[in-house]
Amino acid sequence: MGYRRPDGRVGVRNHTLVLPTSELLNRVAEMVGDAVPAAVAVTHHPTSTGAVRDFQLRVLAGFASNPNVGAALLVGLGEDELEVELRERVGARSGATVELHTLRAAGSVERLAAEVGERAAELCASLAAVPREPAPVSSLVVGTECGGSDAFSGLSANPAVGEAVDALVAEGATALLCELPELIGAEHLLARRAVSLSVASQVMDAILGWERLVIEMGEDLRGAQPSPGNQAGGLTTVEEKALGGLTKGGTSPVVEVVGYGEIPSRHGLVLMDTAGQDVEQLTAMAAGGAQVVVFTTGRGTPTASPIAPTIKISSNSVTAERLAEHIDIDAGPIIEGARTRSEIASAILAMILAVAGGEITRAERCGQRDFALPRTAPSLAG
Repeated sequence: MGYRRPDGRVGVRNHTLVLPTSELLNRVAEMVGDAVPAAVAVTHHPTSTGAVRDFQLRVLAGFASNPNVGAALLVGLGEDELEVELRERVGARSGATVELHTLRAAGSVERLAAEVGERAAELCASLAAVPREPAPVSSLVVGTECGGSDAFSGLSANPAVGEAVDALVAEGATALLCELPELIGAEHLLARRAVSLSVASQVMDAILGWERLVIEMGEDLRGAQPSPGNQAGGLTTVEEKALGGLTKGGTSPVVEVVGYGEIPSRHGLVLMDTAGQDVEQLTAMAAGGAQVVVFTTGRGTPTASPIAPTIKISSNSVTAERLAEHIDIDAGPIIEGARTRSEIASAILAMILAVAGGEITRAERCGQRDFALPRTAPSLAG
């Protein structure tokens, strides 16, 4: 049960998004968010340098035109071509309400915040009155992610998610597998599942490209585990983590490889080229059109997307109990032998569909809204 958009996609939320085009206006977004809790206001720190600017423009446009966004209020300085281009891209892609409010026109930060806040309140009320309607499972794009992994992640939560992913893909839905640096050591296994030699080559190039980058930085991940948290959780090597992380993608064929935040062109299991940083991944998946994210954790993390409801799944019952306010599903009973993987997978699948129909996740109840853009080059100008 969702919201059909003019571009044919389906939203599972009807958010009013407040998005500054410059970090200089983050305070405006914060003020609007405080005044209008129903609106989703995010802050970020973009850069205006060359190719990086174009990359971030594409990501911001994808994020603001996610099908879960019913209206986007862009907050700009009033002197940057990026603002106009962003408004045009979002409007052309989603067909949703898109407005640009500028500091130059308002005359002060306070007046701009009041103006945007008033408009956000109007849009929130209007969008809240829009009824949901039935939509096919094939309209779903589901992101998968693991953060704060432990030795149980690859044995319980991740493979259970993978089984749910296979069920979704069988119904024509799309699933995103990301975190490429954390797939190093298992790239050949994923490539074997590609639908063609061309896609297999892209899988290998994308994952090994991250390894080459790490080597250029003077590091070698093979046979090591760089994350102290993962080490404390019992993981020994990046290969071990890769084998566990790979199971989030189930057994479905890899149909496509897309760049960071790009919208898939095919249904099925899609590999998205992202780093392993949790918040940057969430931003990428939302920019790529994911309406729901399934996030597994062993050590525990509250991280969640501002616009894509994020279902948190614990790999063990100890974490599920300690972070009960944040965890939606406990996969620990798989380890304990109390429930089978298929039973947990069925619970995950049922929750994905329930959340897509309007059920609220615990991260949403907690107000967790994390957003970050990758910084791929230093800022050269202000």
